[in-house]
Amino acid sequence: MSTFMAKSESLNRKWYIIDAAGKPLGKTAAAAASILRGKINPEFTPHVDCGDFVIIINADKAVLTGRKLEQKYYYRHSGYIGGLKAVQYKELMAKRPEFAVELAVKGMLPHNSIGRKALTRLKVYAGDAHKHAAQKPEVYEVKM
Repeated sequence: MSTFMAKSESLNRKWYIIDAAGKPLGKTAAAAASILRGKINPEFTPHVDCGDFVIIINADKAVLTGRKLEQKYYYRHSGYIGGLKAVQYKELMAKRPEFAVELAVKGMLPHNSIGRKALTRLKVYAGDAHKHAAQKPEVYEVKM
């Protein structure tokens, strides 16, 4: 008996929808990263991009536990001397909650070409409306 190896052209990708309302940001991001990577599928192959599509709704209602809203920062650098910019997560979640969720999921994916390709299948929306109803997404319940 030989080991099964999935091929990316023979996969049929499903669509899953995750509701982030009232759930911790990290738990939601971990579940999304697992689906994007393909780890919930029985034909998971580590060196093949065999993940599914993920829609995250209600990103503005995701919660950060503890004092992370005050203590956690998002940093970026312009490339110039003294060009470090820091944004508190309280401000980031108020202004750009989709970006905060994308950052969390991006950090949980592999930092290579498979992770970059998987991130293109992530769709994040601040409210509960999305434009992917034609794909008939299945509801995925985040385990708490």
